[in-house]
Amino acid sequence: MQIERLDHFVLTVRDVDTTTSFYQTVLGMAPVTFGAGRRALVFGQSKINLHPANAPLAPHASHPVPGSADLCFVTTESPESVIDHLRKCGITIEEGPVPRTGALGPITSVYFRDPDGNLIEVSSYRE
Repeated sequence: MQIERLDHFVLTVRDVDTTTSFYQTVLGMAPVTFGAGRRALVFGQSKINLHPANAPLAPHASHPVPGSADLCFVTTESPESVIDHLRKCGITIEEGPVPRTGALGPITSVYFRDPDGNLIEVSSYRE
């Protein structure tokens, strides 16, 4: 077997509305509702399904807890543009811009946290 790509992943969150607003405003993701009222965020060819911590949907991770994720998203924006946008949104930058290694080679990353404390890395591939 060989995996082609990531389709979706699940974030366990304290408040679905707060998380949706953050990811929509800060990262430009589109909120969607599917199934029996389930909520998700769509970006590119992927999505993030949101599970409320007080009622995780089965099946789920062995120990689903808010704030345990460390995620890296890729943008075509420059790191400086990312930082300017984050500052306008009132987001505290934890680190960056810093050089890192992404799945396809060298990247420049900026780190911050979402409302649940998940570590978010937004990266740009160098030209």
